[in-house]
Amino acid sequence: MQSGASSPRGATVVAQPPGERALVWIGFPLVGAGAGWLLKSVAGWVASLPWAPFQGPFRLIASVADRPLATIGALVVGGVAGLVVAFLAENDYVSVTVGDEQVTLARGGSSRDVPRGSIESAFLDGKHLVLLGHATEELAREGGDLPDATRLEDAFLAHAYPWHPAGDPYKDQYRRWVEDTPDLPGGANALLRARARALGKGDKDDAAELRAEVSKLGVVVRDENNRQYWRRTGQPPEGPAPPR
Repeated sequence: MQSGASSPRGATVVAQPPGERALVWIGFPLVGAGAGWLLKSVAGWVASLPWAPFQGPFRLIASVADRPLATIGALVVGGVAGLVVAFLAENDYVSVTVGDEQVTLARGGSSRDVPRGSIESAFLDGKHLVLLGHATEELAREGGDLPDATRLEDAFLAHAYPWHPAGDPYKDQYRRWVEDTPDLPGGANALLRARARALGKGDKDDAAELRAEVSKLGVVVRDENNRQYWRRTGQPPEGPAPPR
């Protein structure tokens, strides 16, 4: 199914164009094969430089570079490395299916459905697509390699979802988290403290899991430069509602 095209059931699928995905699967293996050939070709020269790092690996490569199958081996190894990179890129692609009854977010081998009736707001927060519920809680926050922002907005508006083009309607309600903030519910400070450590280590999976735990306490968290900002749910924004 083509990116941005309507499905037979009337839903709109927004994903990366097939040409872009094909380019990834073709381009990365070719670049990897070229890098493997180049590495084999310059290994002897690099190994001769006394100041160059990784002398051991370069000497090892140089020692087998003249063998008949060395070029083929370098191309194969480089190509396989390129395929691995392409697989990782493909796994990071996000596909968004916007229908009259629900929104489906798919990434890698997993997907989840968010019923239309539970969605109060939809918007882009930096590199994340965010869906909020009627209690202003986060129903979904999907990052990764999102489709084009304009096509996402068009899809949500085409199905009359409450899309906020200016971003988070609650952004003025966030406060920066500091140790032992007194206004947070019990247990939230401990979770945010653990989440701060996860962010510092770059552990995205743990940070996402802890975000979900904090949300169960009625607290929404957003990150800026590894700093955590929070707000309580159930607080409607000021000003008019977005056009439907």
